[in-house]
Amino acid sequence: MNKVIFSFGFLLLLCCNSAWADFNYPGTGVISYPTGTEKPFKFGFNWQQADEQFTIGSKTYAMALPESYSIAITLAKDDQQVWVQEFNNGFFEGFTWQIGEHTIKLEKRQFKEPVKGNYVISLDNKDYFFARNNISIIIKFNPDGNGIDNIAIDGVTKDMGTKR
Repeated sequence: MNKVIFSFGFLLLLCCNSAWADFNYPGTGVISYPTGTEKPFKFGFNWQQADEQFTIGSKTYAMALPESYSIAITLAKDDQQVWVQEFNNGFFEGFTWQIGEHTIKLEKRQFKEPVKGNYVISLDNKDYFFARNNISIIIKFNPDGNGIDNIAIDGVTKDMGTKR
C-alpha cells in the first residue's frame, strides 16, 4: 500500500512539475495606418516543456526554450511608417501590443524638439525614442520555462522629458 501511495505521489509531483514550466501568452494587438484604419493582429508565445514545443506566432517548432526572441522594428526611409514582420506584411503607422502583463505601444506624437519620425515607443508606460532606423523589442524568457522574465527595447533613447 505504501508503494502505491508513494508511486502516486511521485507521479503527481512529475505531472505538476512539468505544468509549472509551461506558458501561453497569446499576444493581441492592433496596428494603425496613416488613413486611420486599424487592423487587429495576434502574435504571442507558447511553451510546452513535456513536448519541447515552442510556438512563435502561428508556427510551432520542436526545440528547447530559447533564451530570448527579438522583434525588429524598421523605420521607413522617409521616417513616416514602420514595418514589423511579425505583425504585418507591409508598412503601417503604429501599433499597440499586449503580451502577458506588458503593453508596448508605438505612435506618432508632436514634440517641441524633433525626434526621429515623430515616433515614441512605450513599454509599460515608459517612453523611448528611436536612436536609429532599426530597433528591437527583446523578450527574455525565464530559464526555468515559467514565462517571460523581462522585455527590453534596444536602439532607443529614454524620454527624459526634454522633447515635450
